[in-house]
Amino acid sequence: MADKDADALRSQILSYLARHKDQSYRAKELSKVLNVTNQGRYQTLLKVVDDLRDTGAALGERGGRIRHKPPSEKTAEGTLSVSPQGFGFVALDTPEDLAGTEVFVQPRRMGTALHGDRVRVALAAEKKDRDPDRKREAEVEAVVERGRAQTVGTFSTTGKTGWVSPDDKRISKDVYVARDGWGGAEPGDKVVVTIDRYDDPKASPEGTVVSVLGPAGAPGVDVLALALAHGAPSDFPPEVEAEAEDITIGVTKKEVARRLDLRDELVFTIDPEDAKDFDDAVHVRDLGGGMMEVGVHIADVSHYVPEGGVIDEEAYDRATSTYLVDRVIPMLPEALSNGVCSLRPREDKLAYSCIMTVDGGGNVHAWEVRETVIHSHERFTYAGAQAILDGADHELAGEVRRAGRLAETLTAKRMAEGAIDFDVPEVKVRLDEDGRPVDVVEKERQASNRLVEELMLLANRAVATAASMRDVPLPYRIHDRPDRDRIEALADFVRPFGYTLPHTEGAVVRSDLNDLLKEVKGKPVAPIIEQAAIRSMSKAVYSPHNIGHYGLGFENYAHFTSPIRRYPDLITHRILKRMQDQQEGPRYSVDRLEEEAEHCSEREREATEAERESVKLKQVEYAAQHVGDEFDGVAVGVTKFGVFVQMTKLLVEGLVHVRDMDGYWEYDDKRYALVDGRSNHRIQVGDTCRVRIDAADPETRRVDLAFVTMPGGTPGREGRPPSRAKARQGKKRSRGAGRSRKEAGSKKRRR
Repeated sequence: MADKDADALRSQILSYLARHKDQSYRAKELSKVLNVTNQGRYQTLLKVVDDLRDTGAALGERGGRIRHKPPSEKTAEGTLSVSPQGFGFVALDTPEDLAGTEVFVQPRRMGTALHGDRVRVALAAEKKDRDPDRKREAEVEAVVERGRAQTVGTFSTTGKTGWVSPDDKRISKDVYVARDGWGGAEPGDKVVVTIDRYDDPKASPEGTVVSVLGPAGAPGVDVLALALAHGAPSDFPPEVEAEAEDITIGVTKKEVARRLDLRDELVFTIDPEDAKDFDDAVHVRDLGGGMMEVGVHIADVSHYVPEGGVIDEEAYDRATSTYLVDRVIPMLPEALSNGVCSLRPREDKLAYSCIMTVDGGGNVHAWEVRETVIHSHERFTYAGAQAILDGADHELAGEVRRAGRLAETLTAKRMAEGAIDFDVPEVKVRLDEDGRPVDVVEKERQASNRLVEELMLLANRAVATAASMRDVPLPYRIHDRPDRDRIEALADFVRPFGYTLPHTEGAVVRSDLNDLLKEVKGKPVAPIIEQAAIRSMSKAVYSPHNIGHYGLGFENYAHFTSPIRRYPDLITHRILKRMQDQQEGPRYSVDRLEEEAEHCSEREREATEAERESVKLKQVEYAAQHVGDEFDGVAVGVTKFGVFVQMTKLLVEGLVHVRDMDGYWEYDDKRYALVDGRSNHRIQVGDTCRVRIDAADPETRRVDLAFVTMPGGTPGREGRPPSRAKARQGKKRSRGAGRSRKEAGSKKRRR
């Protein structure tokens, strides 16, 4: 009742202010003109007036007065991204003249919008003398559509009141949960909570606990909570599981009769050791005369998953499998992904195959895409296939080595044609049975990995070319040219390290980027420059508007080879079958493809972030086991507040804060360096050093380090004998940190 009264008063006040645009009013004056005489209603009116002023719905003036707020001359809509610090950015997509631009939203101008919401914003007038690097400001006028219906966090209680503190720090307010909505949660549990209501920026969002994941410290709960926070659902709905279980395993004679029978071909798969969802297989047959037949056989998911069914709808919502540090959250139920569809060895399986005729130089002379039935003769791991490439014996050794030689040729051909090779190492965290990290290693990318990658690229390119030649829209995998400003910034970044990146006002040739990456390969600064180069690139996305793939150097490219774990591949299969008149059904319109491609791109970004964060979580947990230990490292980032160091053995990054560094440090923003004003000692990206782990907090993903040996070989504060370190402590202070003598003493006592 109180809420309805507040809404009514709000409407009356705004209407009155609109009729008296040139006047401002105190709450007392408004109560008289609106005939609010009841004390309870008057208190409600006071709250409404405060709310109108705070949210910007009315213009606030001195003395508590408010007045009519004229409608914004310019409004726009887009998606809100909120930083952990509370401010936000809205990526605008309408109106057309502002599409692709970003505006800045201060925390007090956020209203009731949350990270991921689609919002309508009022744009502030542009200042003539505005810094070009400073974004135009805006204010959220309304939430058009909520970006999330729930979040994940830690449950706590205050008396009979429940609260969920979101793990996602981009949601700055705890969610209030009434006593009847606790769902059996106990304080300290990780829970999934809905966001049922949030219409007052002064209050908290209200919700209901819908799932209790378990105690925050229990094995596996942390990773699961992280995944759910990034939108990756865990369990399949019962009706989806039931339908998947009802699908018959096996290949009927009738189905074989209508397909190309390739069961006599020497087909094999190569996958990670722990893989169960085998969605691609290959064969490479010598045709003589320097020609080869290359078959890339893909699980025929579209045969088993009808469009619009409950399995299909769930797969679309997920859009991708999410590969976390300790588990896989699949796009399809395991009965399909690991069973019916999986191209398991020594079983007849239905496939959708791209069969190509390729010469010794890696040129494709002909191709066809056919529904097939295959029989995988061997399931190789990457290590097993690599052993054969290195000389081990196997009955399929000839086929594997032929494929390996072709892959080498294809790689060389792509590089010669200007493809960019970001060979950035990946991290693998080894866990024990309880999910605790026991080691961190660098994944080795061998020739067997390249073999699979190159053959998949070949097939993906062929099917995209086939569709493009017939002007059939697909969810193409596109990669735009890099932004010119970012390339100029990259060129400026690498110059202090003695490297050059030629460009013409930000326009860069792919071969020049490759030359830079080759030049830094194996140098201490390589990981830093490689990451900077990756950040300068555009993001690859799905789109029916084919502009090619800049990084690969392909004019036509689409994802075709992984329909078990990527929904765009499933769309591609369906479109190709309809193009070949092998399947009935409505054709995909460009508008429909635009919507589905955007959804799949967004889900891919969320899944990638969840995967990256899950690895980082376990990396920091591993670092926490080594507090007090010393490691060699490389400075990967230098800022005015400290030095980010990656420990080369642990592959974990941490921060040495400038306040903990002896000296009188100043930041040189032109050379990305810290300089000691007394000794002129310089620390910059790429310098090697030795550090000690002081602290590691998995919840915040933060690792605090101290220099044992500073870059350049100078002993760090923590590298000196304790007595000398204590004698010097408090006598020097860091100019960069600006610590007072009292603060320095406090730090000394804490140690």
